[in-house]
Amino acid sequence: MPAASALPPEFHDIAKRVNNWGRWGPDDEIGTLNLITDDVVREAATTVRTGHRIPLALPLEQNGVQTGLIPGRVNPLHTMVQINQEIFGPGTVATSDDAVTFGLQAATHWDALTHISHSGRIYNGRPATTITAHGGAEFSGIDKPRHLVSRGVLLDVARAHGVDRLPGDHAVTPEDLAAAEELGGVTVRAGDIVLVRTGQVQLCLGGDKHAYGFPSPGLSIRTPEWFHARDVAAVANDTLTFEIFPPEVENLWLPVHALDLVEMGMLQGQNWNLEELSTACAEERRYAFWLSAMPEPFVGATGTPVAPVAVL
Repeated sequence: MPAASALPPEFHDIAKRVNNWGRWGPDDEIGTLNLITDDVVREAATTVRTGHRIPLALPLEQNGVQTGLIPGRVNPLHTMVQINQEIFGPGTVATSDDAVTFGLQAATHWDALTHISHSGRIYNGRPATTITAHGGAEFSGIDKPRHLVSRGVLLDVARAHGVDRLPGDHAVTPEDLAAAEELGGVTVRAGDIVLVRTGQVQLCLGGDKHAYGFPSPGLSIRTPEWFHARDVAAVANDTLTFEIFPPEVENLWLPVHALDLVEMGMLQGQNWNLEELSTACAEERRYAFWLSAMPEPFVGATGTPVAPVAVL
């Protein structure tokens, strides 16, 4: 594990400005999800007008997005363990059953706050050693959020730039996010779940998984401060890496992960399919909606698949 001195002063300066340790008390394990209050949820429900439902998850399949770039993130291996088996005897009701092995962050997923550590710490200042081989994450595992529904806001950065897909070297900046707000006629507010569209997932949907993963547009190291200032509850996008990859600061790997998850305590999601949502939002000329995105409660896990649905 790298020492604090391995990270540049630029990183530590931003970390101090976005740090939420202790904000919701020393025992807090869910970070910015605390911002999704009852009032926020009631207000989010008013965004539903037509009932148009849009799924945002990629299929869980053996030919999934993973290429081996990230060790251990195997695509789903699906096995039938029973096929029309008459377990109570001949002529009785027959059952079919399945089993699956895969990386919990293999496809559309949330990163738990424990997915990343730096300088020996995870969110809220707890030691990274509280993540163990047999127990997983003792604190802030993905099972800790009990529910995750709120107002979703699509920041369609690609559309704001007038393109279908951002180039692989595009670092999404706060200025890009503000331009996408203006495009959508929406203002990001406390408790929102923000979805940032780059268009990168088009490569995956088109069958080029290697080009999808690298190089990739993604969030700049400057964006955590933008989300922090607006009290965003969670952020997801349509890329494999979430942040710009390769990194914009040489040899500073995954700084946005570290700032979002460790310092701010903000869930982040990757591999979300935002293409249909982008079209629908543009057609209906509104970019805020009801979003249901409950993590699967794998106890002690540092990430989980999710099947989010936007309702317009």
